Amino acid sequence: MLLYLALPEQLLVAPRFVLPALELLLLVPLIAVNPRRLTRQTRVSRVLSLALVAVIGASNLTALGLLVHALVSTDVKDGRSLLIAALQVWATDIIVFGLAYWELDRGGPVVRTQAPRGELPLADFRFSQDENDDAVQEVSDGASISSDWVPALMDYLYISVTNSTAFSPTDTMPLSTRAKVLMSIESVAALITSLLVIARAVSILH
Repeated sequence: MLLYLALPEQLLVAPRFVLPALELLLLVPLIAVNPRRLTRQTRVSRVLSLALVAVIGASNLTALGLLVHALVSTDVKDGRSLLIAALQVWATDIIVFGLAYWELDRGGPVVRTQAPRGELPLADFRFSQDENDDAVQEVSDGASISSDWVPALMDYLYISVTNSTAFSPTDTMPLSTRAKVLMSIESVAALITSLLVIARAVSILH
């Protein structure tokens, strides 16, 4: 929300406070359901959490489109503000896709921690911990089978960071079609931001 509020006026999808207000309206019920730890989930809270991620993702991709349009259709002279805006869009991209992976994989954060492993839905991602049970002991002790390890938010943010910088999976592989689609969208958005927007901004600065 803060990154969106700080965007330049020409990159805003709607009046500055409309989207953050909508996101806040979606967020408040989610906090009310789980004020401290994510241990409860209802059908409504599941829909709200996915809707929140979708709203943030759609607004950020639109902001990226507006940023590219501003670059190719106008004579941009303020490279510094353009570079800062590109970094804001890129940072939001990392956060929102990390949240999307976190919300979708194996039924979401509540199901992953509350349901027995045998009842978890099919995984969207294969982590290295999922196949380390035959490694040396200090590694295998932290494997999914040995320690009942399940991925947390930081693990999905790491996927998002590496996918946005390497433009491909690194040590965590997408398994489902939706995971591959999301990672592809993120990679293309990051590639556009890095190669077109940031390069153009730096050239203006020089």
